[in-house]
Amino acid sequence: MGVKALLSKPFAAYIHKKHQRWIENPVEAQEAVFQNILQKAQQTAFGRDHRFASIRTHADFVKAVPVRDYEGLSTYFNFIKAGERDVMWPGKPLYLAKTSGTTSGTKYIPITRDSISNHINGARDALLAYVYETGRSKFLDGKMIFLSGSPELEEVGGIKTGRLSGIANHHVPGYLRTNQLPTYQTNCIEDWESKLDQIIEETIDQDMTLISGIPPWVQMYFDKLMRQTGKQIKDIFPNFSLFVYGGVNFEPYRKKMFESIGKQVDSIELFPASEGFFAYQNQQTDKGLLLLLDSGIFYEFIPVEEYFNENPTRLTIGQVEPNVNYALVISSNAGLWSYSIGDTVKFTSVKPYKLIVSGRIKHYISAFGEHVIAEEVEAAMQRTMDKYISVELVEFTVAPYVSQDKGQSYHEWLVEFSRPPQDLSAFEKELNAQLQKLNTYYDDLITGNILSDLKIRPLPLGTFRNYMKSQGKLGGQNKVPRLSNDRSLAEGLLRVASS
Repeated sequence: MGVKALLSKPFAAYIHKKHQRWIENPVEAQEAVFQNILQKAQQTAFGRDHRFASIRTHADFVKAVPVRDYEGLSTYFNFIKAGERDVMWPGKPLYLAKTSGTTSGTKYIPITRDSISNHINGARDALLAYVYETGRSKFLDGKMIFLSGSPELEEVGGIKTGRLSGIANHHVPGYLRTNQLPTYQTNCIEDWESKLDQIIEETIDQDMTLISGIPPWVQMYFDKLMRQTGKQIKDIFPNFSLFVYGGVNFEPYRKKMFESIGKQVDSIELFPASEGFFAYQNQQTDKGLLLLLDSGIFYEFIPVEEYFNENPTRLTIGQVEPNVNYALVISSNAGLWSYSIGDTVKFTSVKPYKLIVSGRIKHYISAFGEHVIAEEVEAAMQRTMDKYISVELVEFTVAPYVSQDKGQSYHEWLVEFSRPPQDLSAFEKELNAQLQKLNTYYDDLITGNILSDLKIRPLPLGTFRNYMKSQGKLGGQNKVPRLSNDRSLAEGLLRVASS
């Protein structure tokens, strides 16, 4: 066992013991974060505008600071981008994390000297939690690959700016940097396909032990490796033992990925975003992610059905319940205040506080009042594939098809299969039945003949990849929305499929 693997065990035990203090006192930990960030931001423009000096309780905070998304806070973000100081947090941000927006176009999320440790330590502590729980640390002596965006940074308003994964690349601890692949030069390649070719050249003969990235892009890496060598991943990288991922639900990709690997390996799910590193999986036997309550982020939770109300209920950590969908709202030492990140979460446990990411506020289908969410379509697909074990898929998304004739509208599932079902009609029928079980409103619309059963539109292999390429979103941290309430994504995919 090498020095890194050996020393990681006592360090993992130290971090575990340190975390137990806030895990066992979650409400107190969050109150301390709340008071600390309010006090530090009192003299910022945002703090003065919202009377931070007079806020004593969460109830005061709710009255003073409304929930807003990026567009709602754009005036303040624009001041930051213009180089102003003391806007939402003292001084100027250390970085601006550039991420794709919607109506706002590109978003620039501040990362401050106070908040950068949340991003770096969150990922580190996820690995240490794994070491502590399993006792397995040999992976730290091998090579590790992090499929990420370019680490090259530009400047906006005198602030270094780039993709979060690229920013994080500059803060990889020195003791891991010698293990890290690909090289800095390769990571700087913007074109995903060229970058992937170079990554393969640099890693194909290395002792890869940890691979990290968003599942569909990791699968593309695996596919290309297997085509080039004619071998499964376990034969290319015999010591590969840990897969780290985040950003999307792994379940739709799990089967194909482990078939590609050729053996079972451990995996760790992370919940990172440009706005903060929120949670990680700390037990192999539990899919719930441990919410980080002592990392500079104060959390609020809005029941999803109230999210679009004028004055929605805003709960703190001690008030949430298991198995309820909440919109996640954060205030942090990055200078984000009652900021809706757009994700929905559901607690699987409150002792300790563990959650899963259940979807996106804006990603749903309710063209007919059904309000089907990502968690439901993913679960329906997974349950169906469990019954059709020979089926493999690459990617899928769901959109409404609205007809003027009663009973002729339906949900269209655009699916790229790598191994399609032999009987597509039977597969469709099972998928529809599973979605009816998961969403009572959808079931009512089907049984009431308002909607027809869902229909699957199989897409040629490569459609999703080619669509993402056409949008300039191939590789890196980009994700395909699982479902949408209009047909813009569906029509884009169909155009690509027919071209």
